[in-house]
Amino acid sequence: MENMNMIFCGLGGQGILFMTKIFARAALEKGLHTLGAETHGMAQRGGSVVSHLKLGPAASSLVREQTARFLLALEENEAYRNLPFLAPGGTIYVNAEKDAFPRKEVSPYMKKQGITYHAFPAQKAAMALKNPMSTNLALMGFFAAYENEPFTHDELRETIISVSPERFRENNLKVFDAGFEFQP
Repeated sequence: MENMNMIFCGLGGQGILFMTKIFARAALEKGLHTLGAETHGMAQRGGSVVSHLKLGPAASSLVREQTARFLLALEENEAYRNLPFLAPGGTIYVNAEKDAFPRKEVSPYMKKQGITYHAFPAQKAAMALKNPMSTNLALMGFFAAYENEPFTHDELRETIISVSPERFRENNLKVFDAGFEFQP
């Protein structure tokens, strides 16, 4: 596999770091070189959190602007804020209503850059399963429904099983599977 950069973003408490951990562990399980870094604002007070993940040989842990293949955003405004990280032709997965994303003033930029987007109300999906703290897993499942690289659905699911504390494992899988099975 050639190098692949990913950005995960959202607000403190949304599980950005847990989501990054799952992707990083899945990469390590496949024997991929893996390097990551996090940047936190006022994370404990609901501030911005951005996590960088590089798969393949890398000299530095931070993803440069316009080099990320994927951007997974747990909060819509954070998606817009981190859009410059996406490479031309990159793909964004965002926790937002399908008919509300992207904003009309951002659409021309995304179109010019060839950015593909998939919006999914991940928070609503997690809430429907009485797991409001699992928006991250719903969005990951949604991602897995569209992408087979760098990881398949089964690889991510197995990683969730291995990293989830036993008392949360079943609920984590339910939310992940609901995101994967979501029909727009």
